[in-house]
Parts: sequence; structure tokens; C-alpha cells
Amino acid sequence: MTSDADDDRGAPGQTSLDVATSEVTGPTGRPLPHFPEPAPLASHGPARVIALCNQKGGVGKTTTTINLGAALAELGRKVLLVDFDPQGALSAGVGVPAHDLETTVYTLLVDRHASTRDAIRPTRIKGMDVLPATIDLSAAEVQLVAEVARENLLARALRPVLDDYDVVLVDCQPSLGLLTVNALTAAHGVVVPLECEYFALRGVALLVETIEKVQDRLNPRLEVDGILATMYDSRTLHSREVVARVVEAFGDDVFHTVIARTVKFPDASAAAEPVTTYASGHPAAASYRQLARELVARGAAA
Repeated sequence: MTSDADDDRGAPGQTSLDVATSEVTGPTGRPLPHFPEPAPLASHGPARVIALCNQKGGVGKTTTTINLGAALAELGRKVLLVDFDPQGALSAGVGVPAHDLETTVYTLLVDRHASTRDAIRPTRIKGMDVLPATIDLSAAEVQLVAEVARENLLARALRPVLDDYDVVLVDCQPSLGLLTVNALTAAHGVVVPLECEYFALRGVALLVETIEKVQDRLNPRLEVDGILATMYDSRTLHSREVVARVVEAFGDDVFHTVIARTVKFPDASAAAEPVTTYASGHPAAASYRQLARELVARGAAA
């Protein structure tokens, strides 16, 4: 764990879409483009669905889902967060007491007559809603084994509300089971948060193989929107080497934005709000705002 003094080493690299004229090298070792503030939207929907996926736990999936969603909402996008992890960390992280709710994402999977709009709850962030989850979701993989087209249940549940939003972010559980396959089948794109640790690298090949199988068999439109380096510490050679190896392996699929390790993230989670409001002027908030602009510039968000 680092101190706040350690955290404030500097804001994330500010970039220019004209990469050729940039003289600044970012943490990924590439010239940093500039991602401008996107123009306001004249209308909303239909949403692009993005799954945040990694079978390894503790890599920043939930943190990224919450903070990327909040940053996109700041840009005027209507955002729906989908808690698709039985631990329910995303629901708790945005201050929604899912255990008190009658209708959750689990209800939508097992009851085709349940209303998706009834399950959605507003968050404290203007323009950002959440589809919450509870531990009940852990039973879904067993209950749905005999279901026809069981891989398409989340896509079916989301279909009625896609026109209400610009971006849907699905926080996947740390596994490659039926729930994650459901998320990938419903998604247009995948963002892979990757912890800057050697062992985190080892599972990426398996994840990419799963994505390719879903592309081939269930969802040919699915594409990798980007790999996001998280928990980065520029002071350690290990972090820098991991990022370099990821860029070497995946090239332009790696986001220029890198998320540094900071105590502000657990502090914001404890306060049940995104870091963009909890510590708006902190470099951590600036990182996610830059990631939101980069995602829009890549065409992966409206």
C-alpha cells in the first residue's frame, strides 16, 4: 500500500491524437496522443455493451467499471453498470443495498417475465444507473445448465433497455464460467483490466482464447476494445517490465492510459462513490477521465 504522497507523483500522461507530433513518452513506452473532450450527444442510445473481464481476481475490474462509468457520465453519456459478480462489490461500491431488493440481475436471468427496468436503480452520479446483484447470482450457473440458449440470457435481459443508454458496462466475476460467457455473448467489446504483476500476465492467453471461442461460436461482433494496465507503480522495475511485455504482445490493443496504484481507490469504495467525486482533483480521477476520453476516441463508446 502506498501513501498519498507516493500517489501524487503526477497525473496520467496527457496525449494528442496527432501521435506523430508528440514528444512525450507515456508509461506504455509509446508517444502519448491527446484525447480531446468529446462533443455532446444530440440523442442517446442504442448502447454499446462493454464487458470488463479477467478470470483473475483483484485486478481492478469493479474499480474500473465504477470509475470509467462515472467518467463517461461526466462526458454526458448515459451509462448503465451491470453487476455480474455474485460478490456484489459493484452494487455496494455505488451505494445500492442490493440485498434489500426484490429484483436483481439474477431475477432477470431465471425469470423471463421479470422487468429489467424494475431492476435498475439510480446511483448518486447523474446519468449513471446500476443493475445490481446479490449472492443469489452464484446459483445461476447451476440453475441455468439445462436452459435453452443459456449463453444468451443476459443479452435478452438487456435488450429492452439498450435504447435508454449510450454505454453499458458489465462487471464480470473472476472466472471464465457461464456468467462470463453470458457477458461476452451480450457484449460488443471487452476491456481487460490487467494488474502490473508477472502472474497476471500468465492468464491473459487463456482469456484471449475464451474471447476467440465466443467470437467464433456465439458472438462474431465481439472485439477487444483494449487492455488496461492497472495497479501500476512507476517506481518499480517490475511494473515497467510488465507493461512493456503487454505492449510487445498486444500492441495498439493496450490503452495509453495506465491506472496507478493508490489508496484513494479503497477509500472511495468505503465511501460508496467513485474516485471522480470522492477525490475529484486526484491523479486517480484524472486517469479514469482520460480513459473515458480514450475509449470515446477509439470509437468504443458513443
